Amino acid sequence: MLNTEVVQVAAGRTQKAGVTRSGRLILWEAPPLGAGGGTLLPGAVVQQQPQFVSRFLEGQSGVTIKHVSCGDLFTACLTDRGIIMTFGSGSNGCLGHGSFNDISQPTIVEALLGYEMVQVACGASHVLALSTERELFAWGRGDGGRLGLGTRESHSCPQQVPMPPGHEAQRVLCGIDSSMILTVPGQALACGSNRFNKLGLDYLSLGEEPASHQQVEEALSFTPLGSAPLDQEALLSVDLGTAHSAAVTTSGDCYTFGSNQHGQLGTNARQVSRAPCQVQGLQGIKIAMVACGDAFTVAIGTDGEVYSWGKGARGRLGRRDEDAGLPRPVQLDETHPYTVTSVSCCHGNTLLAVRSITDEPVPP
Repeated sequence: MLNTEVVQVAAGRTQKAGVTRSGRLILWEAPPLGAGGGTLLPGAVVQQQPQFVSRFLEGQSGVTIKHVSCGDLFTACLTDRGIIMTFGSGSNGCLGHGSFNDISQPTIVEALLGYEMVQVACGASHVLALSTERELFAWGRGDGGRLGLGTRESHSCPQQVPMPPGHEAQRVLCGIDSSMILTVPGQALACGSNRFNKLGLDYLSLGEEPASHQQVEEALSFTPLGSAPLDQEALLSVDLGTAHSAAVTTSGDCYTFGSNQHGQLGTNARQVSRAPCQVQGLQGIKIAMVACGDAFTVAIGTDGEVYSWGKGARGRLGRRDEDAGLPRPVQLDETHPYTVTSVSCCHGNTLLAVRSITDEPVPP
């Protein structure tokens, strides 16, 4: 697949997916156990990590994919005609087909056929989707209020989500057990689990810590972020990790919030704090994109440079296995100058899509 340009990537717990420029879906899968590619020669080193095998998703003729998102055991994709298709495990109703059945081939979410959809995002076991008319839908597991429907109930069919008056969703994103939307001016609203204040829902002035009775543990409906400075800054990019999150402001500053157990907030200070903090060591570098894994963070600069910090075990940081409390650059194995077009982290893995700068950009 060396001549295939991947323009967007998504990582889930068990699967990794990409969309090619021509609108095909690529899946990377670990080979079945025992299919290790023949017998090992004496003295050979056993591969620690499974070698992922890439394949095009078949049965896709006539369908052009624009975007893909991966949950724990399922995948959702958006076509160029605004249709959402899902496949994989149907547990928790996260496929949106009104049942809990597993489906091996991408299948249209029929309840949304009356809408032109423009975005889809998957959590571990729930999904958010947005239409051209800025209507918001959610389905799947509902624990902690992650669907934003005011309850903890799960739904196997898409449900329209009420938006607080005066807010219009522009982007949707899902964490493992939470959801966030960015509105048109770049304000963020969130719902679901706010453990460690990983959604920034505590009402905090700069530099203060909340009393225990002020801590917001969960939100059942979409609620504006309350922690300074996230409640004031216009946000360009946000990602929700397992126990922490990161946000990039329109001016290119990077803030992190939530658990710092492995240094994933990038501040070098390991004390427990619920206040958002600006990542240290990135001053003077404009950040364009950010992604959060289980206990690490990856940030992409506007010039395509890649930084990572947090837990280093099993290659998470793209360097030797050592934790890093502050951002450090990642060297990509690329011979040409490149720019990063897409980044996705899930659990301990990161996927990056890059494009050589020498290539003339192809008109979309």
